Amino acid sequence: MPKDKIEVSPSVMCMNFRNLEEDFRILENAGADRFHFDIMDGHFVPNITLGQDILRALRPVSKLPFEAHLMVENPERFIDRFIDADIITFHLEATKAPVRLARSIKELKKIVSVAINPVTPPELLKFLLCEIDEVLVMTVEPGFAGQKFIPQIIEKVRILKGLISRENPSVRIEVDGAISAEIGRDLRSAGAEIFVGGTSGIFMPDGNLNENLIRFKKALSECT
Repeated sequence: MPKDKIEVSPSVMCMNFRNLEEDFRILENAGADRFHFDIMDGHFVPNITLGQDILRALRPVSKLPFEAHLMVENPERFIDRFIDADIITFHLEATKAPVRLARSIKELKKIVSVAINPVTPPELLKFLLCEIDEVLVMTVEPGFAGQKFIPQIIEKVRILKGLISRENPSVRIEVDGAISAEIGRDLRSAGAEIFVGGTSGIFMPDGNLNENLIRFKKALSECT
């Protein structure tokens, strides 16, 4: 994927579970770039959501990349279950051996992404950047949709972007959590390139998915 290309990744957790295939079709036609699956175990985060069976069942529905965001303890135990995903994201805070885990994901020929929680300093990634393809920065505490954006994350993304520029410029930054079009523009200016679309950006009651996604992506694309 070209560096600096803006991508929007609708969150499957926010979709209508009675009509997932239709939501996928609408969003793909409106310009979605990938789909974001939040995998929660009730331990690393207090919620329990999607699992490998749902991701696998939806794989024939779309040719776009699927991202499995593993918000689970000991993620090394689960990566083999998400062979149908194209991108596997694990949390730095959830494993004692992040380099080994990153290499294991790479051996599966998947894009390797590492997520960090809001309070985790980006500097902790310095010696891991050479092993990964993407960093997902949580802009809310992980676990639930509908939270308020943490404004200090904008500076955190800016710091991370500088670190990446020095250590491994090919790494891309993804952001996830309460991202409206306005907040997305600020994050884009700070260095983010991939935006998870949830209840603040796409799945809002005052419009339809097609219009919301087009408007959201257009706002991000206009940012310089």
